[in-house]
Amino acid sequence: MRGKLFRMVFLWTKDRDLAEDVIQNVFEKTMDREKNLKDHPNLAGWLVKSLKNEVLMHFRKNGRMEALDGLDQIPQSQSNSLEQQESQQIIFRLVEELPEKQKMIFHLREVEEMSYEEIAGFMEISLEQVKVNLHRARKTMRNKLINQGITP
Repeated sequence: MRGKLFRMVFLWTKDRDLAEDVIQNVFEKTMDREKNLKDHPNLAGWLVKSLKNEVLMHFRKNGRMEALDGLDQIPQSQSNSLEQQESQQIIFRLVEELPEKQKMIFHLREVEEMSYEEIAGFMEISLEQVKVNLHRARKTMRNKLINQGITP
């Protein structure tokens, strides 16, 4: 689960070192509360909420939001053609332009390949909210691709 959590925090922070620090802090706090969390009904949701709170605390403490592009830091497969890499960059940019909730749901569904039910439990929202936000994210991205002359 660490990999999924890291990718989520990286999506929020756009900084690999900061994402590692946030994960480490939350895991330490989790270990301190191990007995209380042992029977938690939604540990994954608790971890996500803790990670989000830790990121928000970091940004508040520093008094500013970091605006790193970060798209060029995502590793690309050596076998990808130039055209595929350009398409991926466009998709990553469009995902970054989505509202936070849509971005998160899109990432969990399309990258992490989680089911709608898993996403709802993970984010502690209704199944209907997952479906609506995913539909809106896909529609927004499709429209932006069409406006750029790219066939989705």
